[in-house]
Amino acid sequence: MRTSDVFSYSFSAIKLRKLRAALTTLGVVIGIAAIVALLSITQGLQTTITDQLERGLSADTLIVVPGSSALGGGEGGGFAGGGFGGSSSNAPLHINYTDEINNLSPDIITSFAVVQKAGYVQNGSGVIRIVTTITGVNFSQYANAYSTTFVAATGSIPLNPSNDEIVVGARLSDPRFNGTLFVRANDEVNITWTNNTVIPFVNKTYTAHVAAVLDRIGGFGIGGPSDTGIYVPLTRAEEFFGTDEADVIIVKLRSSDAATINSTSIIITDYFGDQVSVISATAVQSLLTTIFSTISLFLGGIAAISLLVAGIGIMNIMIVSLIERTREIGILKAIGMKSRTVLYIFLTESVIIGLIGAVIGILSGWVLANGVALFLGRGGVIGSALTITPVLTVEVILGALGFGIGISVIFALYPAWRASKLKPVEALRYE
Repeated sequence: MRTSDVFSYSFSAIKLRKLRAALTTLGVVIGIAAIVALLSITQGLQTTITDQLERGLSADTLIVVPGSSALGGGEGGGFAGGGFGGSSSNAPLHINYTDEINNLSPDIITSFAVVQKAGYVQNGSGVIRIVTTITGVNFSQYANAYSTTFVAATGSIPLNPSNDEIVVGARLSDPRFNGTLFVRANDEVNITWTNNTVIPFVNKTYTAHVAAVLDRIGGFGIGGPSDTGIYVPLTRAEEFFGTDEADVIIVKLRSSDAATINSTSIIITDYFGDQVSVISATAVQSLLTTIFSTISLFLGGIAAISLLVAGIGIMNIMIVSLIERTREIGILKAIGMKSRTVLYIFLTESVIIGLIGAVIGILSGWVLANGVALFLGRGGVIGSALTITPVLTVEVILGALGFGIGISVIFALYPAWRASKLKPVEALRYE
């Protein structure tokens, strides 16, 4: 029997039992759709966050934070003296440490301190924006380190600001990016910070002049500009917060190559006796890739469980079909059909079911992924918009097709083998 005849016969058998075949195919569709949707959303989320991180972190900068981490370092200047993780030291990071860091290596162009506190801002109409980040920086050095993101959309960033001049992020100015402005350049605002280190808590407020509104960044990063931040002169931050401690120190390097990053990270860590952690943009991206790879495997494994359930359904349907078609198989074998041809017929039916289910599942999963992404982009259940563009790679498509067909064939092997082993005489006598 020719291959085309086997496919034709198998397809006719499926059409003869449309409802049963449709329900069997539905199980494959659900499993494949779940895999495709989860993986494409995860890949899209990884792409979105990586892109935002690249805009929020400059490749030729290092970020020095207080305390050493429990996580070990890696090749290429990933983390020196640790990295992200719980701090094992309470040693403070003082603002004047920048003078010492600048002299540690010829690969260091400059370093500057960043002081950050949570507070709120009130515009001229009395409207309050709660829990925004107030960041104290040297405007000139900050603009040099983040030349592509610390850029004014309106107004002008003062490189030698007076103590009452500030710069605000794009989302703080226009919270919904729909033209409904909370604050604009040249406005006067009241900035408030709560000192919770004393009892009772003390609110400190001062009036500031908005010198500029940043262009939309869309990214985030440790120490880097963001759309929701308020940027005040470092001298004002020291006075306002009553501290000489920095939350982070940004180190600008002459090169972004791995050797420079690694050697400089080690020099800084050794100088401070492992009391600080040095973080690079490449290390953050590497860590992010590892995390998302693990998440993708985990979610793919969960979705694959539904395919196993679908496979059991295929086996059940095939066995029922075998019982119903026992006499038919007996007749075919009595007129000369070989056992392997019967095996091929049943396996071909499973291949057709798996292929149809996989194709429909891929399309359904892609539609589902875009629906979820659109839902999250409008705020979803988390209340804040996150722009995600699902990514459907060739690897995911081929993997879904192979997995759908493979599961169908594997679970159809036993019924197909049983059908091929039926003896013509016994099959013909079957009622």
